[in-house]
Amino acid sequence: MFAFLVKRILYAIPVLLIVASLTFVLVRIVPGGPFDAERNLPKEIVANLEAKYNLNKPVHEQYFLYLGRLVKGDLGVSYKYANRTVNDIIGDAFPVSLQLGLVALVLAICIGVPLGALAGVNRGTAIDYISMFISTSGISLPSFVIGAGLIFIMGISLRILPVALWESPQHMILPAVTLAFGPAAYLARLTRASVLEILEKDWVRTARSKGLSKFSTVVKHVLRNAMIPVLTVLGPITASLITGSFVVEYIYAIPGMGRFFITAVSNRDYDLIMATTLVFSILLLITNTLVDIGYKFLDPRMEVDG
Repeated sequence: MFAFLVKRILYAIPVLLIVASLTFVLVRIVPGGPFDAERNLPKEIVANLEAKYNLNKPVHEQYFLYLGRLVKGDLGVSYKYANRTVNDIIGDAFPVSLQLGLVALVLAICIGVPLGALAGVNRGTAIDYISMFISTSGISLPSFVIGAGLIFIMGISLRILPVALWESPQHMILPAVTLAFGPAAYLARLTRASVLEILEKDWVRTARSKGLSKFSTVVKHVLRNAMIPVLTVLGPITASLITGSFVVEYIYAIPGMGRFFITAVSNRDYDLIMATTLVFSILLLITNTLVDIGYKFLDPRMEVDG
């Protein structure tokens, strides 16, 4: 396992370098610059600002300066948030997105997996149809529709939950449910399909013919094997949930990474865009590594390849 982790770390270095390089190039290909919106500023001031942030240098020099800062752990400065470095912004916003994403992930797993398992075991029954209707709705409806509906029902009509800001555990409920709804629906459909496939295996019929109860067969044998495809998709789902949903954080006025990423893109805040992209890439690498390790717990016969 130690050798596997070392290989993954060595593998992550060139991957992150490629991501950083591509992001650097792409943000500069897009028309417009960080100070183009400041139309009232004299050209001399704009030139001084560009010189301050080394934007007046050739692109290749900017690239090597960026890599040099990156190696030192310096993610740069924000062009729009005065007196704040990107490290400070990520340090403030990431814990919020992390907390929201982890709660949403737990909700998605606790709702989606049991719902899909029930649908698969009770194929063709009312439970199956209701479960699939819910999961189809979750996949089809965009998060801003789900969020608006929850705000209207739980916040405006019933007045039982706060609908904005990030001040208490109660403020976390609606955005976490909104964020978890889509992944839970996807996990439900995937779990159902995986359970149905496992139920057709010969060894499941053998276990049932030997007198093992249906409940024991499903819990001890079917679900364990059915979770392997589900575990595969948990890597990217976890990364996307933790980094925060741009729409959900915007709807509920949550000070997470999603809001900063949206403003960074619209403001051409180069360093902030590149930093949020790198954070997402790092999380994706970490979660995929954890998924590979999880394979060993579900099936010790499986070999994880570094």
